[in-house]
Amino acid sequence: MNRKLIIGTRGSELALWQANFVKDRLAEISVEAELKIIKTQGDIIQHLRLDKLEGKGFFTKELEEELLSGQIDLAVHSHKDLPTVNPPGLIIAAVSEREDPAELLIVHKDCVDISKRLSLKHSANVGTSSNRRKAQLLSLRPDLDFDDLRGNLQTRVQKLRDEKYDAIVLAKAGISRINMDLSDFHLEEIPAVEVVPAPAQGVLAIQIRESDQELFDVLQQIHNKEVAEAISVERKVLNLFDGGCHAPLGSYCRKKDGKFQSWTSIADTNEDFPDRIFMESETTEGMAEKIFAKYSKDRKLPASVFITRDLDENSYLARFLNKHNIQVDARSLIRIFPTINKLDSFILKRADWIFFNSKNAIEHFFKLEPWILKKTKIAVLGRGSEDTLRKFNRVADFSGDNLGIDTEGIAQEFAKLVDGQTVLIPRAEGSLKTIQKALTENTKVIDMTIYETVIEENVDKSNAEVLIFTSPSNVEAYFRENLADPDQKIICIGHSTAKAIAELGLKYSLPYTPDEIGLAEAVFGLDY
Repeated sequence: MNRKLIIGTRGSELALWQANFVKDRLAEISVEAELKIIKTQGDIIQHLRLDKLEGKGFFTKELEEELLSGQIDLAVHSHKDLPTVNPPGLIIAAVSEREDPAELLIVHKDCVDISKRLSLKHSANVGTSSNRRKAQLLSLRPDLDFDDLRGNLQTRVQKLRDEKYDAIVLAKAGISRINMDLSDFHLEEIPAVEVVPAPAQGVLAIQIRESDQELFDVLQQIHNKEVAEAISVERKVLNLFDGGCHAPLGSYCRKKDGKFQSWTSIADTNEDFPDRIFMESETTEGMAEKIFAKYSKDRKLPASVFITRDLDENSYLARFLNKHNIQVDARSLIRIFPTINKLDSFILKRADWIFFNSKNAIEHFFKLEPWILKKTKIAVLGRGSEDTLRKFNRVADFSGDNLGIDTEGIAQEFAKLVDGQTVLIPRAEGSLKTIQKALTENTKVIDMTIYETVIEENVDKSNAEVLIFTSPSNVEAYFRENLADPDQKIICIGHSTAKAIAELGLKYSLPYTPDEIGLAEAVFGLDY
């Protein structure tokens, strides 16, 4: 290309970083460019909430006008800020690789409470202008209060330093890009599979005139096709729901192990409990339309659910079921008894790691009032165990919940991490020892049975439309005398439970994460 390009950008530090990133990528393919800073409506109007600004392109409109008039050759946007339909005459010619789309909860250190989910004190005041974030965070922590938060990244963080909020929520991608120092705060990273991000969060979009074929061809050299394919699902979902930047809608799609995995979270308003769905597909074709169909107002949901454990009425799953008037039969089919009443302090001193593979293991272990050294790290199998651990003022150093793999896969990842160290594993009598079997020869294992499980007899059959099983022992207890009706749907919380159901020759659904969010997604995603 024999012309020098003009890149249009907003003037914030993050926007300039993004524009310079594209400029540097162009330089790598011998294309020269310079920046032109353009103020947008979203930059100028700081006193209104985002959903009170007119239109959907309040961070992009002025850049697009300069493109159409020929004042600039390309505009660099945070892709999540763009409306789903380009103005006539403009196209997205290229997208960047994707920065981590996770959310970052930045907490004033005086407001930290690690015993609670997200390490945030009760009734904390959280700053965000995102209806999507508010709806999803309220579903996790109904006690939180929210206030609007506007301004660039530096302005928002300074407001937290000035104690106008107890915490604020920002996209991790922006913080990572400008390498902002947040060492004076407590940081909680919230994975994209827990709080579903905005469509295309973490991706940069390069917008040009549709008629500029020469520039389009050049930009294909820095275009990430795999990212473009994944976010096409997210953007299509947004388009089908006719949502803008202020809609309480999250959509995230990624390609993993040859399949496309997608999460969607939608609420009617920022104070309503969101409905979530997880979907997996070999191709992105028709995926957004299938997601959209799941939210049809005419779609039937089950009238009743049976679950093999007690269910707190304030828990995530209970509130989801209550929202849809789904009747619940919740009862554990097993009883648990401790097998020891004291821990050897010498054994605890030897442990570099303690691995918990269930909530029961955590609860029975801490009932023994263990004295744990500061150097000792704690690992858990999943998010349910992680939440239970917090009740004892402990935070997991390793959690397998977001890996999206079965217990064997989690065990292998953990084995790599702890190679050559000493691992204490408190467990139930007769457990499968999946973690123990995966550990290397160099790793010392302290295998400790701390409780036993006794199966209930004479278990009453449930007539609920959906049966949710939470452990292999509960499967054994239920099917000792009962059978599933042909029209009853079965959901298994995890892979070991699913294996027990499969051995009975029964069909089942398996949530992505073995926790209440995953179970809610699975129930909402059932076909009738």
